[in-house]
Amino acid sequence: MSYRIGAFVIFAITLAVSWILGGWVGYQQVEQDSLEESFRYRQLVGNELNRYLPIPELMAEHPLLAAALNAPGNPAIIHQANEEMQRMATIVGSSDVYLMDTAGLTIAANNYLQAGSFVGRNFSFRPYFFEAIKSGRSAIYFALGSTSRVRGLYFSHPVRGEEGQLLGVVVVKVLVHELESQWHRPASVREAEMVVLDEAGVSFLASKPSWLYRDFTGSAEKAPGEASRQRYPDRDLKPVSLQYQGKPFGLSGASETLRIKEDGSAQEYLSVRTPLPRLDWTLRVMVSTYSVMWTRLGFVMGGIAIYFGVLLAWLYLRERYRREAELALRGEQLELSVTERTADLEQSNRKLIDEIRERERTQSELRETQQELIQAAKLAVLGQMSAGLNHEMSQPLTAIQTYARNSRRFLEKGAADMVDENLSEIVLLCDKMAELTRQFKVFARKSEGPPTIVDFRLSVDASLKIIAAQKSSAGIDIRWSRPEQPVLCHGDLIRIEQVMVNLLANAVQAVESQKQPVVTIDVEEQGECWRCFVRDNGTGLPANTEQIFEPFFTTKSVKQGLGLGLSISRQIADALGGRLTGRNRSDAPGAEFEFTLQKREATE
Repeated sequence: MSYRIGAFVIFAITLAVSWILGGWVGYQQVEQDSLEESFRYRQLVGNELNRYLPIPELMAEHPLLAAALNAPGNPAIIHQANEEMQRMATIVGSSDVYLMDTAGLTIAANNYLQAGSFVGRNFSFRPYFFEAIKSGRSAIYFALGSTSRVRGLYFSHPVRGEEGQLLGVVVVKVLVHELESQWHRPASVREAEMVVLDEAGVSFLASKPSWLYRDFTGSAEKAPGEASRQRYPDRDLKPVSLQYQGKPFGLSGASETLRIKEDGSAQEYLSVRTPLPRLDWTLRVMVSTYSVMWTRLGFVMGGIAIYFGVLLAWLYLRERYRREAELALRGEQLELSVTERTADLEQSNRKLIDEIRERERTQSELRETQQELIQAAKLAVLGQMSAGLNHEMSQPLTAIQTYARNSRRFLEKGAADMVDENLSEIVLLCDKMAELTRQFKVFARKSEGPPTIVDFRLSVDASLKIIAAQKSSAGIDIRWSRPEQPVLCHGDLIRIEQVMVNLLANAVQAVESQKQPVVTIDVEEQGECWRCFVRDNGTGLPANTEQIFEPFFTTKSVKQGLGLGLSISRQIADALGGRLTGRNRSDAPGAEFEFTLQKREATE
């Protein structure tokens, strides 16, 4: 029972820790998304302000503005000023550009021809006017237009005369729809919203239209005053029903959770406050905390999995220790039995040792027999080659005999020139037989020394000469695609020649019954190796291609071989660091053997 209570307590603690840790990770992820989006929008607003901030100051330098303020009663100058206001508004892409005197009376504007013209209207109550007059520098202000009722940013700068005296203020109004349209929700599944608040806590930019011109202070004591009413005329500035719920553990000071009630339902958000540059605005990015619940559930599931994994491991170890104790007890009992049977085992061991020695002796005799059979296979190959040599040399010997008899007759007749020609032919036939016998001597000679750098082409050329001397190769089309450049590889000319003779002899025997027998030899380069392919158009290999490399396995008659050629060839390939494989062709009937050797460079 105590184990069960402890397991339940640990399970409860695991759930609590997983829930808390999941909430911390979830809120961290939500806050990170909010901070990234706040930074992006803050940079956007800063770039927009930097774009328009120097424009009023440049406009104030225009001499026509000072002339209009000095002569407000001159219709010609005022008309020029109005047209100049139009050109300025078009160039900078602003909504309105207008000029006011020191009393706040508008004397020129780009909309002077429109019904709602600013000309003749007094805007001295606007902060952008009296702040520019008071400070003598540029001023920025946001408000709804008292005439147009359109949101806009107002950039103003004082206009001075030639002696530096203050003459008036030029104002540029820029619409803020573009700032609002460039708000993008974070690229995630989380639901996010944005509001930009003024110093009184009233929203004038919002991603949700229902949140525009709303009071986000959350307190009746801090409700917007008369200044906000003037800034947003004809707006009720209805407060948003929100409830602050504090800051989750581990988050920054600018983050807090709040619940907003709207349309009968409540939604919880993580709010991140970010001050915007140059103005008393506050950007508030609110990301739904709905994903935090899923993160917590994920951590809880992970905690449950870890808990049960640890619990099962503990149960397994506990059971294992119990069984080990039982085995230890049984081991003591077995020791007594082992002692009693030691004598029997020693006697059995002596018998086993005698049997092992007998088997080792039998295996040694078997290896010696195999070596003798391998040597017999080599002698059989030499015997077959000797038969081919006899066939190849019988015709030249007959021709030499004929030339010799003819030369004797020509000598009797005194035809010395004909004798000389016959002797030349006899010399050529003798050279041919000498070359043929020399090739057989090289093949019969044992290999000397370790592998070196050899030209693979030379071994192929020599093996072809030996194969061509056999009767069985007559009428067979042997195609050797000889590379033009040396094929330098790691090997031994004689041993490579022995492998190629075995492969070519097998191919020749495989195509003897074909109407159009063809044997092809191709060399390809692959990475650090050379690959030689010997292909025929015979009947192909058995299903188990690896069995053909076993000693004494053959599909031919006893007269054609003992089945050791491919086994010896594979041993030679392995000794040279290469590989020999065989398979049936995929492109045509017949077999294909691949002989691979490592590449070597001449400078090594």
